[in-house]
Amino acid sequence: MASSRRDFLRSSTALALGAGIAGRASAQGLSVPHWPSASAVPSAVDPHAKELALRALDAARSAGAQYADVRITAGRTQNIFTRERRVAGINDRETFGFGVRTLVDGAWGFAASSDVTAEEVTRVARQAVEQARANRAAQLRPVTLAPTEPVPNGVWRAPARIDPFDVDLQDKAELLLAANEAALGVKGARFVNSSMFFLRDEKTYANTEGSVITQTIYRAQPSMTVTAVSSDMADFQSRQSTDIQPMGRGYEHVLDAKLVETAPRWADEAVQKLSAKSVDVGRYDLVLHPTHLWLTIHEAIAHPTELDRAYGYEANYAGTSFVSPPEEMLGKFRYGPEFMNVQGDRSQEGSLAACGWDDDGVKPDTFLIIKNGVVNDYQTTREQALWLDWWYKQQNRPVRSHGCSYAQSWADVQFQRMPNVSLLPGEQDIGWDDIIAATDRGIAIIGDGSFSIDQQRYNAQFGGQLFYEIKGGKIVGMLKDVAYQIRTPEFWNAMDMLGGEKSYELGGAFGDGKGQPAQSNSVSHGCVPTRHRQINIINTGRTA
Repeated sequence: MASSRRDFLRSSTALALGAGIAGRASAQGLSVPHWPSASAVPSAVDPHAKELALRALDAARSAGAQYADVRITAGRTQNIFTRERRVAGINDRETFGFGVRTLVDGAWGFAASSDVTAEEVTRVARQAVEQARANRAAQLRPVTLAPTEPVPNGVWRAPARIDPFDVDLQDKAELLLAANEAALGVKGARFVNSSMFFLRDEKTYANTEGSVITQTIYRAQPSMTVTAVSSDMADFQSRQSTDIQPMGRGYEHVLDAKLVETAPRWADEAVQKLSAKSVDVGRYDLVLHPTHLWLTIHEAIAHPTELDRAYGYEANYAGTSFVSPPEEMLGKFRYGPEFMNVQGDRSQEGSLAACGWDDDGVKPDTFLIIKNGVVNDYQTTREQALWLDWWYKQQNRPVRSHGCSYAQSWADVQFQRMPNVSLLPGEQDIGWDDIIAATDRGIAIIGDGSFSIDQQRYNAQFGGQLFYEIKGGKIVGMLKDVAYQIRTPEFWNAMDMLGGEKSYELGGAFGDGKGQPAQSNSVSHGCVPTRHRQINIINTGRTA
């Protein structure tokens, strides 16, 4: 299999380069070479995988582990990149292996291997136990796991109607090139990049408490960036396809995105930005579209309410949190107005963090992180939930993990990762247009852009894709060079309007980094349009 994979990658790369050379000649017909399909790695959800998982657990118990779990994962990712009229690159990767985590006298151990055989799972399980014994020397306090119900035969599959890896590469490339051609047909559009990204993970999980779970996860993201250049070459402006967010779906998400039909609008908006008025600095009421606001939620709510950050465990890399210490925040700290409610979950259909069970074998629940504007909870795993037992008992709530354990692959140890974190709709049935109509002087922002934020998630600056000036309840023109500055609690407490249920949308990110060694996870953030009073606007185009 290794040889066939190398042959595939060699041939597909050569053909991709050939497509680039032939791209100009074939632009009208949009024909591209025919690539072979890659063979799949063995499935991680068949009965043989379960047998190997149980063998690993038996070996760990026999070696002295009080608790153990194992994950066997077959993963595949695929990226297709195009630029103007050529295919710029293809990346198709498969991986297959397993990881065993053990708990010995309150200390974790972990070991992994890509050799998925009966002999190897036994050896690696014993190695994980020895690693746990070695780790006891650095143990600050014993690990204790919150209770959870065993799942003897759990099965979950993401709602993918079309497996993206069953779709021919030629069809995917032709669609991207057709979308590029549609964008380039707009006068002033000079450059265009488009891509597709797909992921499929098949996982078998088992633990010594009796859980045996199989899951199949899909993710998909089509995207495009169009760049317009002024006639005098003095300015360029880009428009990213932030209307189309990544989703936990199959190839149908690409088809539903209608890239070819929508590309001319994105190109036209990039051209319009060239002649847009440069913003005057000052304070404005901001009306934020869900395609923009999801990123502000991610950075300024979701990250600071990760419990390990709040206790300082990520200080060396991903940063800490101003929502700390939890003892002084829970039930006391006002994050926003009383109508602000923020939910954590891993159940929204099509969301990137959706799953049946997390990588601790816990069925995730739906919980309020912010309740009526006040900090109500943090994101937790089985190890972390007991850190907050005093709070749960005070609230007459069961002490349980919220199901926030995740590892990016079989070779990585699981730890606390973000679930979907979403701003819930308000009670009034209002939307984007209604909020604009109620705003006398403001700026409307669509789409996410560049941003910066400090290590405690307190001071931040956000850009966007499209900016519109609002006067007297109407959009009067396009702006550019806009970014807003916030202090997190001041920003959310300045929110005075919130969209209703019909205006709710899911945004999200494929790559959210954390941990050392670093891992990446995918997460969605649902939200509605909002208005925030008197937020400081700076001009990013000024040089003095």
